[in-house]
Amino acid sequence: MVVGPQLEVGQSARDEHKYLQTRAVKACTSRYVANLIVQQIHSNPKFPVKALHEELCKKLKVGMSLQKVARAKSMAERIISGDYQVQYGFLRDYVLELLNTNPGTTVRIDVYPETSLFITTRTFRRIYVCLAALKLGFKSGLRDFLGLDGTFMKGPYPGQVLTAVGLDSNNGTYPVAYAVVETESTSSWTWFLELLGEDLDLGANSNFTFISDRQKGIIPTMEKVFPSAEHGFCLRHIQENMKKQWKGKDLSDQLWECGRATTVNHFNRVMDELKKINEEAHAWLDEGRDKPIITCLEYIREYLMKRFCVVQKEIDKCEGLLTPTATTVFEKIKTDAAKYVAKYNGAGKYQVASTWQDQYVVNLNDQSCSCRFWEITGFPCRHDVCAIWDKIENGENAPYVDEWVHPCYRLSTWKAMYFNKIDPLNGRSMWPKSDCPFTVLPPKHKTQVGRPKKKRRKGVDEPNSQAGRLSRKYLVVTCSKCHNKGHNSRTCKGKGGCGEAGGC
Repeated sequence: MVVGPQLEVGQSARDEHKYLQTRAVKACTSRYVANLIVQQIHSNPKFPVKALHEELCKKLKVGMSLQKVARAKSMAERIISGDYQVQYGFLRDYVLELLNTNPGTTVRIDVYPETSLFITTRTFRRIYVCLAALKLGFKSGLRDFLGLDGTFMKGPYPGQVLTAVGLDSNNGTYPVAYAVVETESTSSWTWFLELLGEDLDLGANSNFTFISDRQKGIIPTMEKVFPSAEHGFCLRHIQENMKKQWKGKDLSDQLWECGRATTVNHFNRVMDELKKINEEAHAWLDEGRDKPIITCLEYIREYLMKRFCVVQKEIDKCEGLLTPTATTVFEKIKTDAAKYVAKYNGAGKYQVASTWQDQYVVNLNDQSCSCRFWEITGFPCRHDVCAIWDKIENGENAPYVDEWVHPCYRLSTWKAMYFNKIDPLNGRSMWPKSDCPFTVLPPKHKTQVGRPKKKRRKGVDEPNSQAGRLSRKYLVVTCSKCHNKGHNSRTCKGKGGCGEAGGC
């Protein structure tokens, strides 16, 4: 934009102009800049605002404030990810598209009830998603184990993302279902687990095994929905809570030894040692959590879709009876089994021992051992392997030792879990229109206390400093004014002539 003198009456225009040039261009609005940088932000969402400001000023050769660039980046993010508030209105259309492209998928939307039926809007409360491929694959895995956890949302509408994750045949995580709820409470967990039980055909008397942290809402929910199931606590969370009061590597190692105990006697013995050490030493969907509701759900679905492809490539490379992880674990067991000697009693039982203190009873007819490792893990322990070898060497008709491993660790089971794939979705312009008479509104906005948190809370054993940066702890600073050590220029109080006339 240029500013120059106006022509007086009767004055003709001249070829020579004396205008003042300025870098403040009104046409360079934040919306114009947003459309200009949308592709750049799409490829690099974490582009720093300050670096973006310097690049735009050099590229456009105009002056603009840092605040304008920040507004432009926010507009570009809304263009890419969608508006937080608007996406709730298209939530039912998204569900119809998801059900059409992935038949057998379960989706439930829960809204807050209204006092009058004439109100045509409903406020969003919860949404539950269990994709058909995940549901069928988990049932093919033959592992009655699920981990439950929740994490917070980061957008303007706070909430929690609840997840149910199992284990595949290669001991990898296998997501089963996920939900976005208002808060991690007894009510939300009950709603989530009841829908999960319907999808996985779990009744109230199902003998399933669940593991979670000690969140207050999960404990009464498990007793109500699955009273016959085993509910264990995550040892990792217990360790982090313990470290707040009791520190020391010996204490942590002993705690994990308690978790690995397979017999009551072993557990009690290790617990006694843990108490003794205690007396002596007493002195877990991240990129998508800050996205709008549909973008967040799509981020999870796309991640799972790509994960299935990555695992399928690994499956295609494998050969043999067991999965790679199961093969590695079982090879270690077979190596330890060579140290034992088995003695047969003639009725299907073996006495397996290395020393008189390390001696166990194996019953191959029941596929059990007195150490209980086989019953808990599904792998024949070193005592069982020694007995199986003795059975084969004596000419009895017995399967090969790898065939005694539980079928959930076989390569064929792993293939069955990832046989069904998650299908892609069309864009919003091709979604079917929902005929529901009610419009879904976003939940009530709640302003959180303090500055919004973007990073997760680190554990007590994790380093607080940023990766790649050295800590400034124990570093002696030097004042840039008086050049004395022990303080900086901000806290300088005039030592060595500082602050006096003629001083620094």
